[in-house]
Amino acid sequence: MTSDVGVRHRDAALESADTSAHSRWRPYPEYKDSGVEWLGEIPAHWELSALRRKLFRQAGSIKIGPFGSQLKLEFMTQDGFKVYGQEHVIARDFDRGSKYIDQAKFAELAACEIRPGDLVVTMMGSSGHCAVVPVGIERGIMDSHLLRIRLPDAEIDPRFLCLLIDESNYVRDQIGAYGKGAIMHGLNSGIIKSIVLAVPPTSEQLRILSFLHRETARIDALVAKKERLIGLLREKRTALITQAATKGLPAAAAAQAGLDPNVRMKHSGVEWLGEIPAHWDLAPVYARYEVALGKMLDAKRVTGEHPGPYLRNVDVQWGHIDVEDLPQMDFAPSERDRYSLRPGDLLVCEGGEVGRTAIWRGELEACFYQKAIHRVRPLSAREQPRYFYYIMYSAARRGVFIAGGNPNTIDHLTAIQLRHYRFPFPPEKEQTRIANFLDDETSKIDALIGEISIGIGHLMEFRTALTSAAVTGKIDVREEAA
Repeated sequence: MTSDVGVRHRDAALESADTSAHSRWRPYPEYKDSGVEWLGEIPAHWELSALRRKLFRQAGSIKIGPFGSQLKLEFMTQDGFKVYGQEHVIARDFDRGSKYIDQAKFAELAACEIRPGDLVVTMMGSSGHCAVVPVGIERGIMDSHLLRIRLPDAEIDPRFLCLLIDESNYVRDQIGAYGKGAIMHGLNSGIIKSIVLAVPPTSEQLRILSFLHRETARIDALVAKKERLIGLLREKRTALITQAATKGLPAAAAAQAGLDPNVRMKHSGVEWLGEIPAHWDLAPVYARYEVALGKMLDAKRVTGEHPGPYLRNVDVQWGHIDVEDLPQMDFAPSERDRYSLRPGDLLVCEGGEVGRTAIWRGELEACFYQKAIHRVRPLSAREQPRYFYYIMYSAARRGVFIAGGNPNTIDHLTAIQLRHYRFPFPPEKEQTRIANFLDDETSKIDALIGEISIGIGHLMEFRTALTSAAVTGKIDVREEAA
């Protein structure tokens, strides 16, 4: 990839310019005490009011959706009227989902319809999130997890109210204080109506919205640029691994490692591999490694007499094994050697992201593994597990373990299949040097990705802080938006 360092410094400068820009916005010339503990001072000309007094002058302007017993959902592939829930609000995606009701049920529940411009607020679990219903949605109603706020001829723009609910700490404090529910944090229409707001005149709301649209678009563009750079770095990382693990070290690195930089190549006979160095072996996995599937879960046979922690599919990630809060099951003395792990064992996922691999490094004194995982153990000390890890990574990224090349297929990598895959195996010394090279180079790329990700996090924090400051009157952006 061309000039990673140059791109990095350019984006760092842009980020610094954006995050320091907050200092150029001044507060309003005059403030007054709101008299509300969690609100503090507000601009002197802003109005303080409970939501119910300022907004709800028409019947039906606030409404909670019907419960499931009222809906009696019919799942259709087409036609009908869509049912919207909190997942649409949290994801800001009103196109997802396939819950529909028929014409008769829609007529019965028409009062719960949502329309473009309505504000919908989540009521259970992740309560207090909101979204403005976009133009062009399928006609439909909301379910009981949503509350609708309709603002015809109101003195507040729904987009401004949405930002207040989503981004201002003082509104969240009120929701947190008033929210009810012993198991899940929940709201109701009375709580929403009781929220106290500090609101500028309508014309000023529009100026604030215009300012935020421009400034957040700039931040979002920079975030997108950084995300694209992360994507390029990941592509470079994968290409580097594939090149070294299947073709050998780059010429300069090979010479530095004392290897021949101009090796003769031969065709492997394996389509995804193509040519490999002529002095490498091409062998089935079973010739170099033992492949063993883990223990099947059986709740009926759990006695608690010989408990032991075990790894599941989800605990095995690329290059990392999560050993926090592992479940336990019985491993009788006769089973412990069969299902135990040793440092240097590779763990390969049978399902899910098929072929996902990590190396056990002795994170726990004693640990076992379940049937969703293959334990791949070297048959001799000549094999380098770290090299085999990189071969598995390259194969998985090339789609070798996906049936028919279709990523939507639910695949399983059986022990028989894994044993018979043919992979290249360099001499022992070369395996070690390839693994060392890839460890060093990928750690550099990973560190750079980590730095960029931190920068994205700072930008998103700044975006949130800027939005909150603008809609709560901490900064005066009227001239900026003019």
